[in-house]
Amino acid sequence: MALSRRSFSALASTAALGLALGGSGGPGAPSAFAARSVPTGPPPPPPSADGRRHSVGFDSYSLLVDGRRLVLWSGEMHPFRLPSPALWRDVLQKMRAYGFNAVSVYVAWNYHSPAPGRYDFTGVRDLDLFLRMAAETGLYVILRPGPYINAEVDGGGFPGWLTATEGTARTADPAYLKHVDEWLSHVDAIAVRHLFTRGRGTVLLYQIENEYDAHVDEPTGRAYMSHLYKKVRADGIDVPLFHNDKGRNGHWTPGSFDTGGEKRGWLYGFDGYPSPSRTPPDWGHFGAGGKTGGASASPRTPGFMPESGGGWFDPWGGAWSRGKGYAESRRTRDAAYERRFYLTHLANGITVHNVYMAFGGTSWGWLPAPVVYTSYDYGAALDEGRRPTDKLVPLHQIGHMLQRVPDFARLDRAADVKVRGLTTYHLKNPDTGAHVYVLRNDGAQEVSSTLRAAGADLPVTVPARDARLMVTGLTLGQRKVRYSTAQPMLFLNAGRQDVAVFCGRQGELARVVLEAAEEPLVTRMSQQAAYAYDRGLLRLTVPLGAGGLIGVRVEGDGNGRPLLLLFADEATSARLWPYDTPSGSLLVHGPALLRTATVSGSTVHLTGDTVGETGLEMWGPRGIDAVTWNGRAVPVSATGSESVRAGAPLPGVPEVTLPALGDWRTRTENPESGPGFDDSAWKAADRTSSYSTTPVPKGQPVLFADDYGFHYGDVWYRGTFSDATGIESVSLSYAAGTQGLLMAWLDGEPLGTHRLPVPDNSTIRKGSWSDTAVFPVRGARRGPGRHVLSVLVRRMQHDQDGSARDTHKAARGLTAVAFKGGAPKVRWRIQGEAAPDPVRGPLNNGGLYGEREGWHLPGFADGGWEPVTFPRAARRQGVTWYRTTFRLAVEQGVDASIGLTLDDDRYRSYRAQIFLNGWNMGQYINDVGPQHTFVLPNGILRTRGTNTLALAVLSEFTTLSGPGQVRLTLLGAAAGGVPVTPLPSPGR
Repeated sequence: MALSRRSFSALASTAALGLALGGSGGPGAPSAFAARSVPTGPPPPPPSADGRRHSVGFDSYSLLVDGRRLVLWSGEMHPFRLPSPALWRDVLQKMRAYGFNAVSVYVAWNYHSPAPGRYDFTGVRDLDLFLRMAAETGLYVILRPGPYINAEVDGGGFPGWLTATEGTARTADPAYLKHVDEWLSHVDAIAVRHLFTRGRGTVLLYQIENEYDAHVDEPTGRAYMSHLYKKVRADGIDVPLFHNDKGRNGHWTPGSFDTGGEKRGWLYGFDGYPSPSRTPPDWGHFGAGGKTGGASASPRTPGFMPESGGGWFDPWGGAWSRGKGYAESRRTRDAAYERRFYLTHLANGITVHNVYMAFGGTSWGWLPAPVVYTSYDYGAALDEGRRPTDKLVPLHQIGHMLQRVPDFARLDRAADVKVRGLTTYHLKNPDTGAHVYVLRNDGAQEVSSTLRAAGADLPVTVPARDARLMVTGLTLGQRKVRYSTAQPMLFLNAGRQDVAVFCGRQGELARVVLEAAEEPLVTRMSQQAAYAYDRGLLRLTVPLGAGGLIGVRVEGDGNGRPLLLLFADEATSARLWPYDTPSGSLLVHGPALLRTATVSGSTVHLTGDTVGETGLEMWGPRGIDAVTWNGRAVPVSATGSESVRAGAPLPGVPEVTLPALGDWRTRTENPESGPGFDDSAWKAADRTSSYSTTPVPKGQPVLFADDYGFHYGDVWYRGTFSDATGIESVSLSYAAGTQGLLMAWLDGEPLGTHRLPVPDNSTIRKGSWSDTAVFPVRGARRGPGRHVLSVLVRRMQHDQDGSARDTHKAARGLTAVAFKGGAPKVRWRIQGEAAPDPVRGPLNNGGLYGEREGWHLPGFADGGWEPVTFPRAARRQGVTWYRTTFRLAVEQGVDASIGLTLDDDRYRSYRAQIFLNGWNMGQYINDVGPQHTFVLPNGILRTRGTNTLALAVLSEFTTLSGPGQVRLTLLGAAAGGVPVTPLPSPGR
């Protein structure tokens, strides 16, 4: 049996690899490799760890799973940005419910490796648990373990300790590859247990490296990619591999590097983050073509976007958001943006599509790269507090359409069609004859026009800067849609009938015409619908949104199965939930979210969320006469549309009240600034050479923090010298990430504070900043005798090394010290973070005295601290701690998303680290912003218990310092949610 040239067939040397790809994967699996063309047909069922072998292939149209075409509609989330494993399930269930069939995940090396040879995949770092949850939820997984990931995380995901090692990163340097192989061995040992090909999980695709646009034409670059490919294959990863090309350069297409003789195991992928002000680009069928044309760079593989912009990151100060934060990203990249750009991608043949981000989360602790602050909300469809936003509506509609209407998996460009005022894409399925039209309005005014299709003039209206999709010749089971002006959303079999959903905007008049050889019996479930039969065509006209969900049932037209047509506007469609069970498919209408559905005998057990009171209606397998909702029986009765409907509304969420924060206690710290502080246990900073890309000043020791094993957060220096006679000033050169800061004391007296500037539009992407602070030395401090120069550097984070030039190795901390008027010999000692927290991980803490002594931890004895009230107005250079406890009593079965909000006079220059139950939830910079509210994830937050809150405030002498107002904020609440187990939060 000849293999298709367009199909994936691993020619690996291992028997396991060959079996996984070409073995029996279930009904129809061998056909994935049997012919040059796989016809349009039913998609594969939702994935699970079913214990069966599966084949994974592809051709130029789509992925092929067990011989069936699959359009992958994926969303990105990062487990490391949600440090509460129970909430991973919450986000995954929401993604599945809202139309995604896959989740894409980066795996951050720095999150799992505190030191060379040490790896941790437990607790909040339990990758195995996350992959199990994805399989249990029914989502494919796109796994992206780097070793470099970028992702706006510290060092682009490289561990801090890598900055102080030999070898050039992101090349074939053996010293670097030794560490890479160790990392991949640990990740792959977990991943191989969850491969979809082996029936043990749902890992479907695997990425190596990321946005690697350096060394592309150099031997070291090709050897590096070849090494990664062969390493991953040797570890047993037998699914298709790919790379994410940074912006359609045609880099790393199939055949561009040595894969050890393996053919067609490699997909070409590219990313794109087009500006909302830009006309959506054509990166496929309708584009310029060629190497830099997107999908055209690899014509034998499907159009693949591993990252399609679902928002955008925001820098310190919010230069891009004009200080408005991620609300502005969500406003400019809204639902209309998604329709314009994602439907354009679909028209261009992009059938493997990953929205970056679907849920952004929080860059807690010292995780964020220099270019971002704590929140990584990203303007995503699910906000940082896990709340659904309006951006989910088109994702929901398009995602379920692509999963449940097979025609979209195989589309060719068809004859050009002109529609006045609109950009129009015309495609056709060569198997079914279905025609798809994407109509886009790039102007500032609504356009009403006419599309000539299926022998008729079809009215079409598209709002300003929006788009819509229309079809003709679409197959719905045994019936054919002559045309529809409303977008198809889904088609499924429910009991003895077929169900199809069409959707559009409120107030639109949906027109659907069905071909019917015989005049059918039409039953209107809603009086708003109108119909007429004439010469083999049933014409339906429905005003969308007029009375909620509108239904029309068609039968007796020569087809054995009735067809229920449901029409929904945007708000109504967002409460329609399809779900597949072993007993058959369900469609649920009403709740704010459907999480799970199981059928047991004649009873359907549903779980999900409600916000306000809501009805419940369900179509499903025959014989259903009972329903439970979140474990409680719901009285239902049968309807004329073969559904069951609840006799009373499901209850909404009860009120959630939050306490005011009070009973604060405070204590100042930074004893390190005093001349009598005992620093004998600190490391001597006396090295003379470094692997850093920052030169070591001639005649001075290495002062770079990373060289002494201090990689995250604040670092202290104490320099002792014997004579300051004649010294007029001291110059302290330092390097840091964005918004780095330096404070200095001489003999315990403040010399001053130096801050690096807030980035503007020209410096947002700058990853490393350096400057020299010059402080005058006056009075008695210029005399003979012993002197101590104490320096605190808030080093922020490492550069991401996006250009593969080892810029993650740029120095952090002090780089050089010089004196004017003298040249004393200084003996330096350095102290940063203590040993990594065994539960919270290496990125949780820096080197403040209070952190080293456990002041941030629950149970610390603060009874001797001074009571204090907010707002504060103190003037001090250094660190001041504030602690309090509070108790929450959120009702069981309520998912409350809670944040901490800090507000103050924006001219006050201070910053605060926020610790909740010992977990570092982020950094607030009062006069920079734009972030004022910090999400407190349930699990770390005890929603039914006592919590410890600590603030470490770093203030300078030039302005008064807060905190000002500090309060808990209810971000949202729903009745339902998922069970949340409190995370271990060890204290003192």
